[in-house]
Amino acid sequence: MSLLEASHVVSGYGEVEILHGVSLRIEKGEIVSIIGPNGAGKSTFMKAIFGLLKIRGGTISLNGDEITGLPPQTIVRKGISYVPQSENVFPTLTLRENLEMGAFTRTDGQRERMDEVLQLFPDLTDRLGQSASKLSGGQRQMLALARALMLEPQLLLLDEPTASLSPKLVADIFAKIRIINESGVSIVLVEQNAKEALALCGRGYVLANGYNRLDGSGQELLNSEEVGKLYLGA
Repeated sequence: MSLLEASHVVSGYGEVEILHGVSLRIEKGEIVSIIGPNGAGKSTFMKAIFGLLKIRGGTISLNGDEITGLPPQTIVRKGISYVPQSENVFPTLTLRENLEMGAFTRTDGQRERMDEVLQLFPDLTDRLGQSASKLSGGQRQMLALARALMLEPQLLLLDEPTASLSPKLVADIFAKIRIINESGVSIVLVEQNAKEALALCGRGYVLANGYNRLDGSGQELLNSEEVGKLYLGA
């Protein structure tokens, strides 16, 4: 049984249909990358999985149980966390308050979990009383990742976590993603840094114009002449 299976998902904004039957599966412990050109529907797909957009067709299941159409607050409780590309922290709150907000459904163990998460992000420890608005772009992404881990999710949805970051920070974010995955969290990763994403993942999907274009192992897609020409600058 797959951890998550999205089958022929149709969704969009208002009357505009963006996804025309997109499918994806992820097994427990996997990293799955989604690549494709701007406007391919990658971020829309993530929002549909997380319940932020109405699904007009198709189904989504988690551990074999259908979650199609459930609201985000219910999906979070079932073990999925989502980190959007932007506006992914509360800038007026301190770092500590951001982490506490990430644990909003926990009834106990919040302090212990915060300590565990901060071991992965030690640079945040000395800034816990600082406003998140004062963080750099890379620090904000680290905080967003940390906040998403506070509920110990089974599955983490990451939408462009390295957008607009320097090459060094890109490498740092990918290193953190690998460590998070090695701790047992499955990850769906939408990325414009396609080579790095495909090198990191076990399997990948290529979307184009709201359709599945290609899928395969990360290495297969890296070696694909079509993917190289269209998306990797080969």
